[in-house]
Parts: sequence; structure tokens; C-alpha cells
Amino acid sequence: MIYGTGIDITDLARVKAAVEKQPQFLQRVLTPGELADYQQLRGGRAVEFIAGRWSAKESYSKAMGTGIGREVGFQDIEIRDDATGRPVVCRHPFAGIAHVSISHTDTVVMTQVILERGQA
Repeated sequence: MIYGTGIDITDLARVKAAVEKQPQFLQRVLTPGELADYQQLRGGRAVEFIAGRWSAKESYSKAMGTGIGREVGFQDIEIRDDATGRPVVCRHPFAGIAHVSISHTDTVVMTQVILERGQA
């Protein structure tokens, strides 16, 4: 049974500017595992990665009904790619399954998270 769904659209240039202006933005948004993945990327792909993770975590918090804040923080959610490159929510506070989708254009990233009650 679906518990909640959340979507987010984020401008890539806005995230790129945040990273350039505040390098600590990366450590605030990405878990250590995600940061290691990010550090393997360059150029536009790196921007897509951080924007995608930021947006997906925003979508997750919307699906929870809390937004990012006291109940759900960026470090509470970890999204890593599986062997095929598919993003998977590996760690999160919801007691159920979290489905995530991340899609990019040249200028924006769109994400959706569906939280499902049940066993993973």
C-alpha cells in the first residue's frame, strides 16, 4: 500500500552555484558513501549527481509529509546506484520500501519517490 509520494524539480545551475559558493554543501547533502561516488565524477555528470541526490531527498521528505528538517534530514537518506546504474534508496527512516526515480534534461533534474508500506 502506498504511504506517500513526493516529486521535486530542481534547476541544475542553482545546485552548481550552491556547490561553488559553499563547498560544505556537498557534506551537508551527501552521505559519506554518496560523496565517494560523487568524487569519481567530473563536469556536468557531477552536477547532475549532486542535483539528483538533493532533489531525490527533497522528494523523499515530501513523501514522508515532513519536508527536510528535524524529522528527516539529508544524512538520514542514502541513495546509491546498483550495478546497472539504477538509483536505490539504501538507507532511510521509513519502515517500508522507498522507490526512487531520477531524470535529467540539460537544465533540470526531476525526481519522484514513492513510499510503500511492507517489507523490502
